Amino acid sequence: MMVIIMKADCSTDIGPVRASNQDTCECGLFSPNSAWGIVCDGMGGANGGNVASAVAVEKIRDIIISEFNENMSKENLRAMMLNAVNRANDAVHQLSLEKEELFGMGTTVVLMIATKGLLHVVHVGDSRAYLRNEEGFCQLTMDHSYVQDLVNLGQITQMEARVHPKRNIITKVLGVHEEVQGDYCQVDFSPGDIAIACSDGLSNYMEDDLIAEYIDRYRSNGSLLAKQLIQYAAGNGGADNITVAVIRND
Repeated sequence: MMVIIMKADCSTDIGPVRASNQDTCECGLFSPNSAWGIVCDGMGGANGGNVASAVAVEKIRDIIISEFNENMSKENLRAMMLNAVNRANDAVHQLSLEKEELFGMGTTVVLMIATKGLLHVVHVGDSRAYLRNEEGFCQLTMDHSYVQDLVNLGQITQMEARVHPKRNIITKVLGVHEEVQGDYCQVDFSPGDIAIACSDGLSNYMEDDLIAEYIDRYRSNGSLLAKQLIQYAAGNGGADNITVAVIRND
């Protein structure tokens, strides 16, 4: 009997305020030992955001499913992930030039792949990836945002960034320009570890320590964990779409 070690779940919700959901997510298993998850938060007009996020997720999913194999080197996996994000950028940007009503659309992205004891992450924008392991809870990505730049310069604190009037300005986005450079990182991903990717509809309305508490509470059920995180954000003033992807190394 084949034992499934990795598990992947994801969920998205329009939230209590927005008229449409411009977030898109997908996740799955390459094999019992390897999992993937994608979260995109679109922006750009009434229709542009949901088109951008959907196109990006579809393109990235198709590329990683086609090209991934468990024997590829870490360097080749990194290159594949960055290439998938670049080709998604091409697809979204080209479509925005072809259709006037979609001009200027774009999306954030977090792409996670867990395999062979490592979690690999590529991101663009202010959607985030987090890791919960025996050492604690940490944010793996650094927001590409105006307020994060201010934090890095020591001009404001992280707490001030959460309520800053310009907190929604992002400094890097997929699809708006001809080229985009995603940030890549890798971390150990051991049995018992859990990774989540989320849009800012979660991270703007839920403190890190509470996210960690929810992970511990619902760690045995990734689908329920995603839904409970979304439910909390929606009930805690959530004024945005809310999306969560969960990868568990059981």
